[in-house]
Amino acid sequence: MKLIIGNKNYSSWSLRGWLACKQSGLHFEEITVSLYGEDWEAAKRQRGDIQPSSGKVPILWDEDAVIWDSLAILDYLADKVGRDRFWPKEDAARGMARSMVAEMHSSYLPLRRGLPMNVRKQFDGLTLKDEIQADIVRILGLWAEARARHGKGGPFLFGTFGAADIFYAPIVSRFLTYKVTVPGFAQAYMQAMWEHDWMQQWVHAAEEEQWVIAQWEEGPQQI
Repeated sequence: MKLIIGNKNYSSWSLRGWLACKQSGLHFEEITVSLYGEDWEAAKRQRGDIQPSSGKVPILWDEDAVIWDSLAILDYLADKVGRDRFWPKEDAARGMARSMVAEMHSSYLPLRRGLPMNVRKQFDGLTLKDEIQADIVRILGLWAEARARHGKGGPFLFGTFGAADIFYAPIVSRFLTYKVTVPGFAQAYMQAMWEHDWMQQWVHAAEEEQWVIAQWEEGPQQI
């Protein structure tokens, strides 16, 4: 398999697709292309393997199968290796995990726009708009419910690492970058996520990248 991803410092969707591939246990080749730069535009023109998804990332190639969108990639991999590798076995937990992943996939636009992922940076003194605060409160509420009802088997949202953690991993990164104040249970969860070996691999690779997207580096004082 081959996974095409964007900049590790900035691309939250790429992080999800990459973590899904790691969770599958299957071997894959990783290809990183800088987003928004001239090399990205040139790559889309020159590489036939980028065209099927109109240049979006992540893209997973598996022989004749071409899968883009991080949720589609996770579902495809779960079909290949078994859904228990990604989803809780118990019905109630699995139903909640699927709902949380779907909500993350389709919601939180104010947070996404106002707090873009930037693994290398930390910003102080930001005043967050009400709609961003509302997204944060909603996410923390979901984390609290998942941990209280289904998280007793380990430090992750549903105990063991799975699809929900994969999809909320960029939120963990954002909360750290923008120093979002969270309660103790969320701090413990975020620490477990950040210290996960795969997250550390991603973070170290992001720190070594040379690409910079200027508009995501300045850190506005009110967002």
